[in-house]
Amino acid sequence: MKKVLITDGVHPLLIQGLKQAGYDCDYRPAVSLDEVRQIIGDYNGLIVNSKILVDPYLLDKAPGLRFVGRLGSGMEIIDRAYAAQKGVAVHNSPEGNCNAVAEQALGMLLVLANNLLRADAEVRQQIWEREKNRGFELEGRTVGIVGFGHTGSSFAQKLNGFSVRILAYDKYKSGYADQLDGVEETDMEQIFAEADIISFHLPLTEETRHLVDADFLAACKPGLVLINTSRGAVVRTQDLLKALENGHLRGACLDVFENEKPHTFTKMEQQLYQRLYSLDNVVLSPHIAGWTKESKEKLASILLERILKEEAARIVV
Repeated sequence: MKKVLITDGVHPLLIQGLKQAGYDCDYRPAVSLDEVRQIIGDYNGLIVNSKILVDPYLLDKAPGLRFVGRLGSGMEIIDRAYAAQKGVAVHNSPEGNCNAVAEQALGMLLVLANNLLRADAEVRQQIWEREKNRGFELEGRTVGIVGFGHTGSSFAQKLNGFSVRILAYDKYKSGYADQLDGVEETDMEQIFAEADIISFHLPLTEETRHLVDADFLAACKPGLVLINTSRGAVVRTQDLLKALENGHLRGACLDVFENEKPHTFTKMEQQLYQRLYSLDNVVLSPHIAGWTKESKEKLASILLERILKEEAARIVV
């Protein structure tokens, strides 16, 4: 019987669907990368989220592997070129959590704009400061969306009811704005010059790593609000922190970080992140923008459909 190793928490429908298709599912959400490397030779399929690096070393240890399924969108953890050489199909499900990411990006922005974190903390201490917590409205602002794939376009749809101007830039697409009302397809120069808010919806590649650095931030309008729900390493944290501390940035909403494992922080990282955490013009969350009950089911459903379709095509051939 064909065997699939599932290395992270998944919605039960994925396991049920694979079993119905004749797979023996080994559900091990707590398994480590080292353990996977030791046992992967016994499996024909592999389901991963973010902790398992599917590199040439692992692929070489998996002669019977037919497919890798990625729950979500980020493919930087999978060496797709080498997988193709080995005849291993690679699937992901970026549509599954794009709505969840877009909703959180908008939610974080509204929390920041209305000083809700500070106001909530003060009210709980019976501090009643209205003027100090006066916020700003989105209406009439210009929002730049960098990366106009599933999540970027979903974020634009959410913004449509807020009477904002939406500028979108995607280096590898054109004509994408025609499908959405109120979206202007543009370049980074116009976003730098006109955007009051910039939201990033990018994969992590060598091209996008530290895309947002000191030079990038200096080119932006003073008073910018930055939103990153994509990948932490798209933004150079130390440069972002300086721009927040010197007032060039009005605020930031961050769901992702360069290092998302606090127990591994170096002394320098401890100091860096503590400075970030001390600011009251940032809204932070632990990489949960796509982490909803609904998205868990959608991710599983889409991934299952793609795996079974590919496997059925192989049988026909």
